[in-house]
Amino acid sequence: MPALFSPIRFGTLELANRIVIPPMCMYSAEDGCATDWHLMHYGNLAQSGAGLLVLEATAVEARGRISRYDLGLWNDAQVQALRPVLAHIRRHSPMPVCIQLAHAGRKASSLRPGEGGGAMPATHPDAWPTLNASAQGFLPTDPLPASATLQDIADIKQAFTDAAVRAHALGLDAVELHAAHGYLLHQFLSPLSNLRTDAYGGSLDNRMRLTLEVFDAMQAALPAGFPVGVRISATDWVEGGWDVAQSQVLAHALAERGCAFLHVSSAALHPAQQIPIAPGYQVPLATALRNSLNGRMPVIAVGLITEAQQAEAIIQTGQADAIGVARAMLYNPRWPWEAARQLGTQVAAAPQYLRCEPHGAKGA
Repeated sequence: MPALFSPIRFGTLELANRIVIPPMCMYSAEDGCATDWHLMHYGNLAQSGAGLLVLEATAVEARGRISRYDLGLWNDAQVQALRPVLAHIRRHSPMPVCIQLAHAGRKASSLRPGEGGGAMPATHPDAWPTLNASAQGFLPTDPLPASATLQDIADIKQAFTDAAVRAHALGLDAVELHAAHGYLLHQFLSPLSNLRTDAYGGSLDNRMRLTLEVFDAMQAALPAGFPVGVRISATDWVEGGWDVAQSQVLAHALAERGCAFLHVSSAALHPAQQIPIAPGYQVPLATALRNSLNGRMPVIAVGLITEAQQAEAIIQTGQADAIGVARAMLYNPRWPWEAARQLGTQVAAAPQYLRCEPHGAKGA
């Protein structure tokens, strides 16, 4: 069996293979509620044959949305709107489903990509106040965020916890905590955005404090063994910023707490970032963390992993335990089928689709 299609466990959750569909924002929600788009979109991805589907970044409170079209899980109406999406997936696919819980921090109150993206001016009728670890915007021209007070921090921890409890009650199989891509938890982690002088700033331990406190609070509120993973940016790609060495310290702290998986991305915190874009460009970050962890928890690699042989080599050579296929999966929602064909195996497919196998691959 190809390594890519061997099973793996994320804590108590067993995946049929090592292909993960990472969270990708759809910017198609209404008041945080899932719509027919989500029913169609996730129903389609659930037929892909991947090992795990991670639902898009889902805001834990209204001010934590990237845009006004973000999915949310801070009230019961949003729970009820997401319920039929999950029921639709469950009816037609055995694929486990995880949800990413997020807070955008200073990158909230933004236009969605189709509208140009970026922070809305403070005078925009749809804008709302944002917060950060410190009163510092992503761009100098952005509206200035407030520096989070201790009460803000307490409220945010509670919001993450409440959302995690709602996710479990919905029947989701796992939760992923979003601490990457320049959003709030990443803003606290990086010395470039966290200029605080209290218990949540300064030293590495202090900058990690909020992420670890949120993780602890979520885990304590969920049944024992319920899988909670974390997504991080392993580096800011900026001198003096968050980097792999600091990520390794955070990874070990999470492993000690029973983190189910580490999803390793990078960047998006600072406009001065210099990213060496190339096929698999983030895989070495995942490898450095996996080597440091030495088997304490599985590591997912992402970033321009687009070819079956490339993905197989990453797993086979121990560069990562699983791989994320994001935009390539949107382009070709049957990516795992084709990868399986190329590697000489098969994935479980809905019987309605069995007759679509290429002639030369039938019975492979």
